[in-house]
Order: sequence, then structure tokens, then C-alpha cells
Amino acid sequence: MRAPAKPAAQPSAMIVAGVMSGTSADGVDVALCRIGPGAGRGDPPRIKLIGHLGTAYPKAVRAAVLRVMEGEALPAAEMSRLNWRLGGIYAGCVEKTAAKFGVRVQLVGCHGQTVHHEAAGARYLGSRVRSTWQIGEAAVIAERLRCPAVSDFRPADLAAGGQGAPLVPMLDFCLFRSATKNRVLLNLGGIANVTVLPAGCTPEQVLAFDTGPGNMVIDACMAVLYGKKYDRNGITAGCGHHIDSVVLKLLREPYFATPPPKSCGREQFGVDYTNRLIKLCRALGAPDADCVANATTVTIVSLMDAYRRFMLPHLKKHGCSAHVTELIVAGGGARNAFLVERLGNVFRDFGVSLQPTDSLGIPSQAKEAVAFALLAWLTWNGLPGNVPAATGANRAVVLGKVSYGG
Repeated sequence: MRAPAKPAAQPSAMIVAGVMSGTSADGVDVALCRIGPGAGRGDPPRIKLIGHLGTAYPKAVRAAVLRVMEGEALPAAEMSRLNWRLGGIYAGCVEKTAAKFGVRVQLVGCHGQTVHHEAAGARYLGSRVRSTWQIGEAAVIAERLRCPAVSDFRPADLAAGGQGAPLVPMLDFCLFRSATKNRVLLNLGGIANVTVLPAGCTPEQVLAFDTGPGNMVIDACMAVLYGKKYDRNGITAGCGHHIDSVVLKLLREPYFATPPPKSCGREQFGVDYTNRLIKLCRALGAPDADCVANATTVTIVSLMDAYRRFMLPHLKKHGCSAHVTELIVAGGGARNAFLVERLGNVFRDFGVSLQPTDSLGIPSQAKEAVAFALLAWLTWNGLPGNVPAATGANRAVVLGKVSYGG
């Protein structure tokens, strides 16, 4: 079966591969989905996950990506090569996943690797410029898979006045909205982000934003202090102790008090923030494990503060504070047993129960990849993919750029 050469006049079911590589830069997740129109007029698309596969970046590739993400200046030639190298990696990951599950992919949605995200803007060449940049050449994907590839999803929302993030709320609304329960969808990637779905909400009542660091500072501490990529199951943090004075100083970062819509990345919580944490701990003679424990505590306390400061008032505003509220966790951080246990204890005090997305049919590691499969299907059919209430955009817009294969 050949992929269609142009978008169909009427939406139809397709096999779509969603490709995600996040701010942790640890690798690539591919989710194969069958996506089609809803059963009735106005119903959300139907999404069925066929299979999911995660692949680690080659060590040298990850090192190059992290250098760029941390702001290291590279010659244009190297940036071009990295862009094309990532396109080849993404194409290979989709090919491997499609072969494993025995399907032919008809459409690919590739988020790409974010190397810069500055939604608040900065003064540049006489004007204030808001910008975002995701790399990974989609033309390579389209040619290798011989099907269309949708990429570069964030700029359209940013151009419409939004933050360009978060974009997962469209999937959250389609799959996880409940008529009787409030649901907070938490993604613990390098950056932690939430989607708040009041019981029975409309798209206009969705709240979503980045709360701050998820795994990013934890992973950076592990790399600097232990030469490891991450804190497996939170064992290192569990051996340390957090220091209240250190956590309080780190939480003075202005981003935490800024009201949504908002988004963040390594520009706020990258190497400088990590070095500051380590310096504060070492000034008190704290051991290395305490640095990791403090990084973990910053993630937990910033989430708790965001719930108290922004999420709970939003639920009250829509008359939903008396409903049962569920915190549903996804992302790489969902595998950190120590982090998840502590989050569960903290949110239990608010009367909020915690569970993984796995319990609702979507594996934690697959969720963001599924989201970009959905966004690609919407784009292919000329349908908006952003949720303006979440991103702050002036209007709903069709996201992404299409590279035609076949």
C-alpha cells in the first residue's frame, strides 16, 4: 500500500509513527499508532497504540546534542551535520520499530531534538525575538520511509503568540479526560510538565505548563559527580539528605512564580543551575549523594508548589475541587522509584492519588511519542493541534511542516 501523495479530503485511519527525543537527550522513543476519525461528529480521533520501542542515542551523538543544548557555539557546518545525522537516526528507529511490529508506516510525526527554546524572547539585532529550534532533518525520514513526515511542530504555535509548548495536552484531552474525575497528567522528562483536566472539561478549560526541572538536574548531577547518565531507581538520592536552605535558594528561580502559560528548558535549568546546586551543597560540606537528593527534592517541591499555586485554583475556578483528583505519571522519571514514591506521599496530603499512564493503557515511555503521532495525523488532515488555553496562543493553528515521501 502506497502512502497518499497529499492530504485526503476526508480524514481516514492511518498507521502513524510518532518519534520523540526529549530534553534529557537520552535517546529516541517511537510509538506506532493506528489513528482515525472519531465515531461521531465532534468526537476526538480514535487512537490505538500498536507498539513502542525506545533506542538510546550513540554516546558520541548524545554528547554532541548536549553540548549544543547547553549553548556551546558550533560552526554552521557541524550544526548542519548534526541535523542530518539525527534525521538518519530517527529514520532508522522508525524502520526498526516498524519491522519489529510488522507494519507499514503511512505517516511519521517527528518532534526532533530541541536545541534552543526561548518563548519569552530576547533582545537581538534591535528587536525582541522569540524563538525555538528543533533539529533532525525530516526529508531524510520521508525518503527512507517513503511516506510523508511532519516535523517542527512548535513554531506555528509560537508565531501565533503561544509558548510553543506544551503540545501534549491535545493527546491528554483526547485520551484522558474524565466526566467524573479531575486528572493531572504529569510528564517527568528532562523538564516536568503538567496538563490539568477538570472533570468534564472543554478544550478551553485545559491548563498546561512546564513546572520546572524533571530529570534534568538529577541527571546532570549524576553525570558530573558519578559519571552516570541517571540515578537508577533513585538509589543515590535515597542515600542522601536534602538541605532545606539549599532547596529554598534554588526555588527562588523567578520561573517558578511566573504564572502559566509558560515553558522552560536548559536555558533556565541547564549546566549553570546544576553547578549552582553543587556549589551550595559543597559549601556546607555535604557529600555527593546529598547533591542528588537536593536535585530530586527541587523537582518534587516545585511540582507541589505548582499544584498549590496554579493547579488547585484552576480546579476551584471550574467548580471541580470537590471531585476525585488523579495524578497520572509518564516519562523517564516514572521509572525513578524513589522520586515517584515521594511524589505520591506529597500529593496524598492534597487528597490526590498517583498512578502511571500504564494503568490507563499507554506505557509511560510511549506517551509523548503517541502525542506526536496524533499531532502528525491532525496536521496531515489540516486540523489544529495546539490547545490555545494551554500554550497561550491567540488561536488554534495547524502545526508542523510536511516533507513528502513516496
